[in-house]
Amino acid sequence: MQAQGSSWNLGGPVISTRDAGWGNPVTNPWPIVDCVRSIMGAKKRAPGVVSEVEGNEDQGEGWQGVGAFHITVELGEPAPGDPGEGRGRRIMEPLEGKMAGTSSPENVSTKLQRVAKLSREAPEMIWTTLAHLIDVEFLSEAYRLTRKSGAVGVDGRTAQDYAENLEDNLENLLALFKSGSYKAPPVRRVHIPKGDGEQTRPIGIPTFEDKVLQRAVAMVLESVYEQDFLDCSFGFRPGRSAHQALEYLRNGLWNMHGGHVLEVDLRSFFDTLDHGQLRKILDKRVRDGVIRRAIDKWLKAGVLEEGVVVRNDIGTPQGGVISPLLSNIFLNEVLDRWFESVVRPRLRGRGLLVRYADDFVLAFSRLDDVDRVLDVLPKRMGRFGLKLHPNKTRLVNFKHPAWRGCGRNDKHSGKLDSFDLLGFTHFWAKSFKTGKWIIKRKTARKRLSQALKGISVWCRFKRHLPLPEQHRHLSLKLMGHYQYYGIPGNGQGLNRFYQVVRRTWFKWLNRRSDRRDLTWERYVLILQRFPLPLPKLVHSNVKAQLARDTRSRMQ
Repeated sequence: MQAQGSSWNLGGPVISTRDAGWGNPVTNPWPIVDCVRSIMGAKKRAPGVVSEVEGNEDQGEGWQGVGAFHITVELGEPAPGDPGEGRGRRIMEPLEGKMAGTSSPENVSTKLQRVAKLSREAPEMIWTTLAHLIDVEFLSEAYRLTRKSGAVGVDGRTAQDYAENLEDNLENLLALFKSGSYKAPPVRRVHIPKGDGEQTRPIGIPTFEDKVLQRAVAMVLESVYEQDFLDCSFGFRPGRSAHQALEYLRNGLWNMHGGHVLEVDLRSFFDTLDHGQLRKILDKRVRDGVIRRAIDKWLKAGVLEEGVVVRNDIGTPQGGVISPLLSNIFLNEVLDRWFESVVRPRLRGRGLLVRYADDFVLAFSRLDDVDRVLDVLPKRMGRFGLKLHPNKTRLVNFKHPAWRGCGRNDKHSGKLDSFDLLGFTHFWAKSFKTGKWIIKRKTARKRLSQALKGISVWCRFKRHLPLPEQHRHLSLKLMGHYQYYGIPGNGQGLNRFYQVVRRTWFKWLNRRSDRRDLTWERYVLILQRFPLPLPKLVHSNVKAQLARDTRSRMQ
C-alpha cells in the first residue's frame, strides 16, 4: 500500500486526483485505469459500490490526449472474503505490469490484448489516453499489415517507394501524428461496377502513408470496440467472415421455423454518414485528443476527382482503412444495440438481426411485429441521418412450408419465398438425402450473371495471349469463385459456373483468327493439357468455426 501523498513515476505526467476524492497525486494514466478496473470488480462483489467514469472533455489543439478519470465511489460493506476494509485506499494500489508508457518493452500484441481486457472488464469506461500506445514499433506492425499491392493515392507514391527509407518515414509520421501536425491528404476517387452491373460504387484510395497511420489507429480502436460489438455483426471484424454471417442467419431462421424476412438497404450509407452523430458516439468510449483529431482530419480530408478536391460535412470514403471500423462503430450504436435493447424486449414473437457492414436483414416469427418495426425503423434511421432505400427494402414470406397456411395470402407475404444476402439466394427446398424441408443457398442470379460477364469480357480481350498464360488467369478466377461460393448445397451453381466458363473459353479461342477452325474435339485435347479447376466445396466447416468463435467471445 502506498503512503498518502506518494506518487508513482511511470513515465507519464503527474495529474491530481483531488477532484476524484483523493488527496495524493497519481501518475497518469494506468494507475487510474487500474483503479477503474478494481472498482468495476468490486461492484460485482459487494453491494453499494457504484462507479461513474467520465473522460476529460478537453480536446483542444494542443492537448495530447492526457486526462484524468473522474471517479465517484460509494463504498458499501466489504464483501465476504474481501481482504481488508479500506476499499477506497486499496484500489489506489498500482498493479504491476500495466502499460506504463511508450518506453515499455511490450510488443504490439500484448498492448492490444491488455487494452481489450480492460475494455471488456469495464464496458462503461471512457478512454482518454490511447495514442501513447502508438510508437515506431507499432507503426512498423501497421506497415507490415498494410497491403502493398494496392492502388496509389494522390501523391503517386507506392509501397516500394515508401519502403526505401522506411525507418525515417515512420519516425517522421509518428512525430507529425503525436504533435497534431499531420495533414490527411484527400483520397483519390475511382468508380467500380456494382453487383447489378449497371451502377458504379465510388471508392476512395488514400495515400500509402495515410493507410499505415489509419491501420495503426484502427488497431487501437479495434481493441476497444471489439468488446462492445455484438454477435449479430460480421463485417470487417477480425476472425469473422461473410460465411459465418450466412451460417448464423440460417441457424437463426431454422430455429424459428422461418418467418417474415425484411431485407433492408441503407441508401448511400458511406456517403451520408453524419460526422456529428459519429463524434457523439465516439465520445461515449474514446476521447483521446490525438486520435480524435486524426479521425476528424480523415473525415474532412475530401475527395479528389477529375482534378478537383471536394470536401463534405457528411460521409466517409469507401476504400479507407479506418472507414469500415467507423461504420461498424456507428451502426453498432444506431442499429445493433437498439435492436437488442429496445426492439427485441418488445416483440411478441421471436426476432433476428444479421448485419454485415451496411447490409443487414431482420427476421420475425410474427407479422404484427414486422408492422411495428417497419413503423419505427425509418424514424430510427432518420434520427442519425440515414434513409432506407424504398426499392431495395422489401418483405419476404420465408415461413417453413409446413407452417404457412393461409398466411401466404397476407398483404405482407410477398410473391417471392426467397431473399438475397451477401451474394446468395436463400430458399426452402427438400433435402435429397432425407426428403425433409431445409434452408438452401445458391449463388444469386445477379452475382452469377455478373461473374460470367466478367469472364467473357476477359476472354475476349485476352484471347491472343499464349495458352499457358490464359489458363493460369482463368484458373485463378475459377478458384476465387469457388473460394467464396463453395458452400454446401451450392454444388449446382458451382458446376454451372464451371461449364459456362469452359464454353466461353472455347468461344473466344475459336475467334483468335478468322478461320475459326478450332473444333470441340481439339478443344478437349487442350483441356487435357491445360485442365480448368473443377468445382470445389471450400466452406464445409463454417458451422464449427462459428461455434468456436461464439465460445471464445463468451469466455
